Amino acid sequence: MTAAEISRIAGVTRATVSNWRRRHDDFPAPSAGTETSPLYDLPAVQAWLRARGHTSTASPTEELRTALRLIGPASGVASRLFPLVAAASRRTPEELAELAALSDDQLVARAEKSAGELPVAVPEAEPFRYGPNDAGVLRALLGCVREAGAQAAADVLAERELDEGAASGVYQTPEGLALLMARLLPAGASRVLDPACGSGTLLAAAARQGARELFGQDSLPVQGRRTAVRLLLAAPEAETAIRVGDSLRADAFPDVTVDAVLCNPPFGDRDWGHDELAYDPRWAYGVPPRFESELAWVQHALAHVEPGGHAVMLLPPALAFRSSGRRIRAELIRSGALRAVVSLPARAAYPLHVGLQIWVLQRPEPGGTDRTTVLFVDGEGEQRDGAAGTPSATDTATAGAGTRGGSRPRRSGPSAASSASASPASAASFDWVGLTERVLSQWAAFTTAPDTYADEPGVARAVPLVDLLDDVVDVTPARHVRATAADIDPAALSRHVNDLHGQLADQVTALAAASASGGWQPSGASAREWRTATVSDLARGGALTVLRAAPSGTRGSKGSTAPTMDRPVLTASDISAGNPPSIRAVDLHADAAQPVAAGDVLVRALGGGGAAASMTRVADDQDAGALLGPHIHLLRPDPARLDPWFLAGFLGAEDNIASASTGSTHVHVTPGRLRVPLLPLEEQRRYGEAFRRVYELRAAVRRTADLAADTAATLTTGLTAGVLLPPDSPDNGSA
Repeated sequence: MTAAEISRIAGVTRATVSNWRRRHDDFPAPSAGTETSPLYDLPAVQAWLRARGHTSTASPTEELRTALRLIGPASGVASRLFPLVAAASRRTPEELAELAALSDDQLVARAEKSAGELPVAVPEAEPFRYGPNDAGVLRALLGCVREAGAQAAADVLAERELDEGAASGVYQTPEGLALLMARLLPAGASRVLDPACGSGTLLAAAARQGARELFGQDSLPVQGRRTAVRLLLAAPEAETAIRVGDSLRADAFPDVTVDAVLCNPPFGDRDWGHDELAYDPRWAYGVPPRFESELAWVQHALAHVEPGGHAVMLLPPALAFRSSGRRIRAELIRSGALRAVVSLPARAAYPLHVGLQIWVLQRPEPGGTDRTTVLFVDGEGEQRDGAAGTPSATDTATAGAGTRGGSRPRRSGPSAASSASASPASAASFDWVGLTERVLSQWAAFTTAPDTYADEPGVARAVPLVDLLDDVVDVTPARHVRATAADIDPAALSRHVNDLHGQLADQVTALAAASASGGWQPSGASAREWRTATVSDLARGGALTVLRAAPSGTRGSKGSTAPTMDRPVLTASDISAGNPPSIRAVDLHADAAQPVAAGDVLVRALGGGGAAASMTRVADDQDAGALLGPHIHLLRPDPARLDPWFLAGFLGAEDNIASASTGSTHVHVTPGRLRVPLLPLEEQRRYGEAFRRVYELRAAVRRTADLAADTAATLTTGLTAGVLLPPDSPDNGSA
């Protein structure tokens, strides 16, 4: 490991590491590298730090990443560790600590024994063997499972073999989206298949909805292992069968039919087997064109469901209108196989710059009911600035005007312009509960009584099949559900515009008050200097406590109680946008959250979002009782020693965050390395009051910008639809 990595795990500067090297004869000597860039042995450095009372400030996941990096890619140890994640998840934190304390030989022997006890955990796996060189990474794995959870450890192992992102085309399905897709399946769907299972998020969501037989296949062995471990953690009682291979070319379940298919297939794959599969019996709706691999996946899914069974698939928007797929789309519509298409906002799923679609399909039943309409739901409209064209839409758009920060649900994350560099949390930055309710309410009404379903202009519409079978066969939701002039009540829209103008005028007044100069004075001829302490130092001294949510996939410690499922959950995007808790505990695993108390200081674990995004905030009475969502560090200060707003202000400083972060595109904040000035409590309160005023200014700016955007969009819609008239011009008199 490098000197920079030593400084990171010790929570000190690189200059301090250099001083240790010069001043302490027993500091470990370099074991590799060069004179200018020496490398050190990780276990030796850790032993030296422990002997001097320096505890690691790196997160458990970062320590596991470091251990994997130091052992080298040629060892293949990441792939061999997957069964140990599942085995470790069954141990208590105390048992994991005892295992980590064993000697190297004992630890390696126990690891091999545990891996052998779970032969079905990893598909197509040979017997696992570990050597003395693996002891360090084994201890890091145990620490990661103990502190961050088994699923976090599995994801780190997968990262070792995968480059998730645009370069590789490998993306995870966000959990909020996976749950939405699973809830589109009918109740009672017990046997579920995902032929491109990836990280297993969709199958885990199906298990949460009651599925008890889970089948998955993926072309990448590491993804198969990842899915197998995820399902062992999330649904240990379910029967699972995970296979490795290309589902289109080498279907592992050729004779299996299931109640439902959930799938997020690869997009734009030109090498999917067009020539060799030209006469495949799965192509009941037409041979997929060479450049329409997604239509091959659609028909593969329908071939695997029982008659009447459903397939819910995440697909790119171009599939809805490309001319090359027109004939197959037409056959899907004529046969009644296409039941619904739902558009999603950009940034709801990866790739983040594309607004994907959910297709709901149902395999026709011989002699079944003829279907005469297809449902279209514009989930994207909730995120579109111009969505406020009707009173019903604008009511939704302005529902958040009185909340903290005033940010509407559709603006709860970073701007679309930053989507290309968004962090993994970006796809979780939506109000998934609101979006899910919006989609499921329309789907439930449509499936209950399709013949009497009432359209909701601008949101959802049931379109007759004959209207879809034109020369284009375009099934893009926005094309079919957009509100027309006939759907808008001119008087209602006029009243709404006047209401928006009133709110905007009030908010501009509030912004002016928040931005008024309040006696900000220079500190003197030069900047103030003060002694500082790290959060780790303050925690050791009892001035604060560092808490966090139990990670997703953990089963909770003994004696833990599951949270009430209707409790609100505070997310990292809520902190970024200044919103109140935006999701409900149903979106979290039981035992997976920490209650928030008023006065807690909340720190986002992932950086990014631009200058307008807050990294910290102080929980107030509106947050109290909410559960702590993922990717948040919670610091609970002793009010007799630390002022919360003082703490939040200095912790959120740009330089402070940068010095306590690792990574470039995906920035991970290590809270123990953040530094705070050591000031008397009375002076802390002065700074705290100033930071609170700065926070209120940022919130007022957000509220004003949101209301201005709503007002402009509503006026534009009203004028272009012909339901509003331009005001009289003072230059030409009344017209």
